[in-house]
Amino acid sequence: MNARQIVVCTLLSFAALVSIAAATSIQTGAETFSATAAIKTASGAQATAPVTITVTRKMSQAEADKLTSAFAAGGVTALRKALTGVAPTGTIQIGSGKASATSLTLERPSDRGRLLTIVTDHPLLFIGAGLPDAKPQQGFDFGIVDLVVADNGTGSGTMSPAAKVTVKQGVFVIDEYSGELVRLTNVKKVK
Repeated sequence: MNARQIVVCTLLSFAALVSIAAATSIQTGAETFSATAAIKTASGAQATAPVTITVTRKMSQAEADKLTSAFAAGGVTALRKALTGVAPTGTIQIGSGKASATSLTLERPSDRGRLLTIVTDHPLLFIGAGLPDAKPQQGFDFGIVDLVVADNGTGSGTMSPAAKVTVKQGVFVIDEYSGELVRLTNVKKVK
């Protein structure tokens, strides 16, 4: 190997190491976001609550594909089985309530920054009929948050605290328990 080949190999090895290190830091770097959840019903009732979202890890697309394939093949039961032994990806806390572990966190590029899709394998909260103690309904098995975060750490999003997920014509369709989408405003990366 001549000197030029050694330099090229060294540069390629360094570039590969930097790429691996960057990918690892993206996968393992914890982030915490604060937000305000706001809902306004068709009847005009309104409510807000603080939300804290912590992402301790993001899943690779291959890991997420395994889970979505399990869900598509066998529904909630198959997804729960596929989640056995999978480390949580973070937490979601609404108000002063208990933090709920998240089961799936994906990050994708967006025209406004990056899109984080965060899923719990249980509902976070049942909002319905203007009652704070709305009762669970079968089939609303997930909590889902979508955050769009700009490079400066600010953003917005939506939350489905109790969602029913189905597959129709190969596409995931989400139905919200309350019929009202919860908006996340004042999203800020706090750490």
